[in-house]
Amino acid sequence: MTGPTIGVFALQGDVREHVRALESLGAAAVPVRRPAELDGLDGLVLPGGESTTMYKLAAAFELLEPLRAAVAEGLPSFGSCAGMIMLADRIEDGIEGQRTVGGLDVVVRRNAFGRQVDSFEADVDFAGVPGGPVHAVFIRAPWVESTGESVEVLARVETAEGDAAGGRVVAVRGGRDGQLLATSFHPELTGDVRVHELFLQMVKERS
Repeated sequence: MTGPTIGVFALQGDVREHVRALESLGAAAVPVRRPAELDGLDGLVLPGGESTTMYKLAAAFELLEPLRAAVAEGLPSFGSCAGMIMLADRIEDGIEGQRTVGGLDVVVRRNAFGRQVDSFEADVDFAGVPGGPVHAVFIRAPWVESTGESVEVLARVETAEGDAAGGRVVAVRGGRDGQLLATSFHPELTGDVRVHELFLQMVKERS
């Protein structure tokens, strides 16, 4: 049996790294740059990158509205870092007029952990991922400021500043049927494919 076909938004961001992780798990990973390339996908990945650039390019290539429609219709999707911002229904500290693909009932704060020099790594406990903590790489990362009732918190990380109980939310699952996964960090950069494996399990659940 062949694995699922996963599209990777390929106008900007960590495209090759996601493709490598997905293919190592037996999925067929294909770049998505045009609306027609959304046809026939079993899932979609929105990679880490720069969310404002991703938004502008998606709009320029007439891809934003087809992405919004695909996610609204239930296409399983995974967003890492900037991809989390792209899946969020609402953004704090975005640029004026910035729009998202949406579908995830969260408020995400852009660049919440600070600038590039504030990048860091941490081991986080990740619900639904077996085998111990996930080593997480945070680069100009967002965090989830608040979640709707349909959203499940999967991981938190504590920062030096006073956090809410348990730390800042850095991974969630939500969407109409729980088909959306998002992380503040970059699992595509570590060689640990367990988060991608979780996403592919979610895709299988929808097939």
